[in-house]
Amino acid sequence: MQYDPYDPVIDVDPHPTWRWLRDESPLYRNDRLGFYALSRYDDVLDALLDWQTYSSARGTLLELIDPLAPDGGAEPVGTPMIFTDPPYHDLLRRLVSRAFTPRRVAAMERRVRELCRGRLDPLAGSVGFDYLEDFAAAIPPMIIGELLGIPASDQRQLGRWTDQFMHYDPALEPPGEVLGVKQLNPVKLEGARQLVAYLDAAVDERAADPGDDLVSGLLRAEIELADGTVRRLDRAEVTSFFLLLFTAGSETTARLLGWAAILLARHPDQRERLVADPALVPNAVEELLRYESPSPIQARWVTRDVELHGQVVPRGAKMALLNAAANRDERHFPEPDRFDVGRTIDRHLAFGYGAHFCLGAALARLEGRVVIEETLARLPRWEVDESRVRFVRTTTVRGPAGVPIST
Repeated sequence: MQYDPYDPVIDVDPHPTWRWLRDESPLYRNDRLGFYALSRYDDVLDALLDWQTYSSARGTLLELIDPLAPDGGAEPVGTPMIFTDPPYHDLLRRLVSRAFTPRRVAAMERRVRELCRGRLDPLAGSVGFDYLEDFAAAIPPMIIGELLGIPASDQRQLGRWTDQFMHYDPALEPPGEVLGVKQLNPVKLEGARQLVAYLDAAVDERAADPGDDLVSGLLRAEIELADGTVRRLDRAEVTSFFLLLFTAGSETTARLLGWAAILLARHPDQRERLVADPALVPNAVEELLRYESPSPIQARWVTRDVELHGQVVPRGAKMALLNAAANRDERHFPEPDRFDVGRTIDRHLAFGYGAHFCLGAALARLEGRVVIEETLARLPRWEVDESRVRFVRTTTVRGPAGVPIST
């Protein structure tokens, strides 16, 4: 058996392949694509914590990591936060972490609930609708869009460009590589072009007329570098933050909400437990994240020779950390393939862990909880036409793009 993260057939149901990796090849090597992979819970957790060995500084997508690139400096100015390591990563993270503190996220619940009711109430009496397209997928970009100061009229369009930016299709991928790096397909390039052009213009507008939104705050923010100098972020850095926060804040949470619709329909007994006891919903969100992690793979560049499972992974190798596979590891989770909204979960890896733990985890959890609560209050039962479910095609996010339901 082989694991190819770009194979759309495997992507539909990767769990049998991931189980084989955990049992038969816990350190997997794909010679054709030139990467290693870890799939067991303990291995993935250890690697996520060890950013000194498993670096994000050359990218976190397998196809974009360039093993031949020169080592960067201690302060890779202008690099997106997600593509940096501490201590520079920590400087950048602190600039935006204040917007996602538990207290500030909790204060957003009223607005999330208001948006849910506004979109769901007109649909609740219908025979059926697309749970994502007509309702749930709109909530995350609206919330993160409001935080970033994006006008409501533009939020859905930016969500569509984000879908393009994340898109992967083997038929469209350019052949060959440049310095070992796969090139972007035209759909992804067009999405990136439109997003960056819009965000660049928005940053210019915010610089000329600041508001109380997060982007205006970033334009005013200062960071102190290792040599003691203090500087403000330049426009390119602010645009990079803008892009990261919007795409990460909308795409993965939308997939979580799609999985909620599918899995609760597949397991009506678990849905009935939530209807009978809404206090279980927060734990159900954790089980959804564990069971079908929306961001299933994190890539890293190996900074030193390291021995794993009797083999030496050389410095300069690409490593795939399969956190979604780890979340189904029976060595850590009893009966991992059983979906149980009451499961006791000590720690799952859906949001990563360590220095690069997802900045928006608290917001994603809030959105997941409120969307499920508002759905169950109006639709205690529904069916999903799984023959018509559409999946996103990306190399980093896995989940449905459309979920037709009947009520």
